[in-house]
Formats: sequence, C-alpha cells, structure tokens
Amino acid sequence: MKKISIVLAVVLFSVLAVNAQAPLGKGGKQLNAGIGFSGWGVPFYVGLDFGVHKDISLGLEGSFRSYSDNWNKYNYSHNIFGFSGNANYHFNTILEIPHNWDFYAGLNIGFYIWSSPSGYDGSHSSGLDLGGQIGGRYFINNKFGLNLEFGGGNAFSGGKFGITVKL
Repeated sequence: MKKISIVLAVVLFSVLAVNAQAPLGKGGKQLNAGIGFSGWGVPFYVGLDFGVHKDISLGLEGSFRSYSDNWNKYNYSHNIFGFSGNANYHFNTILEIPHNWDFYAGLNIGFYIWSSPSGYDGSHSSGLDLGGQIGGRYFINNKFGLNLEFGGGNAFSGGKFGITVKL
C-alpha cells in the first residue's frame, strides 16, 4: 500500500509540474490590455489569447493610436486603428521556466486603417501586414500578470506593456 501511495504521489507531482510550466495551457484564455510605444504615437490595445496546445496560443487584438506631427509646416494628425491575429509558441516546457513566468515568440497578421483627418490631404489608407513578436509575462498570482512585448515588421511595430488576466 505504501508503494502505491508513493507512486500515486510521484505521478500527481509530475502532472502538476508539467501543467505548471504551461501558464496558458490548452483550453485556457487570457485577456491582455495596455499601452504601446512606437514612432507613431502611443497605441492602446486589448486582446484575447486562447491556448490551443500546452505550448501554443492563438490570439486576437485591437488597437488605436492618435499621432500629431507638428514639426513641419503642414501640421497634420493621424488616427490608426488596427486589428490583428497572432500565433505564439511558449518556451516554458522546453526551457523548464518556472510557472509564474511565460516567454513566447510568434507571428502576427493584421489589418490597419490609417486616416489623416487634418493636414494637407485628409487622406485615408489601409493595409494588411505580417510581423513578428517576442515577449514575456510575469504572473503575480494565478490570475493576474504583467506583460512586455516587442514586435516589428508591420504597422503594429514597436512594443507594448500591460496587464494579463486569466479567464
């Protein structure tokens, strides 16, 4: 009976340790929100990530930023709305990272709408972009964390800092 109890305890500990290394995990959901930094104003973003595998997540995100350029004679402003989807690989399992940390990298594809309501032409444009990101999260407790991400290659380039709430 003691041997069975020891084996069950080892199995239970192993299962808990493996699950602890996948902060989002398959079937998990988390909400992300915060501010960004870029050469085109300060974006505000909100997004939702879904765990599709213990090491892979898919997400959706929306962002808005307003930018004014007053340095030249035209004095124009821009409003940029963005919608993107992302896929990330989380390195916690292969790097044996503690459960309160989450490091990831991935790709995103997004659609942006860029408008210049003031200035010399009042123009509008839109486009589809592909980019990449690398980031990390530190979970203060089981539900709440802080995130930092850097990205490039598209209209969503720059970085962002915010909060993560597991749902």
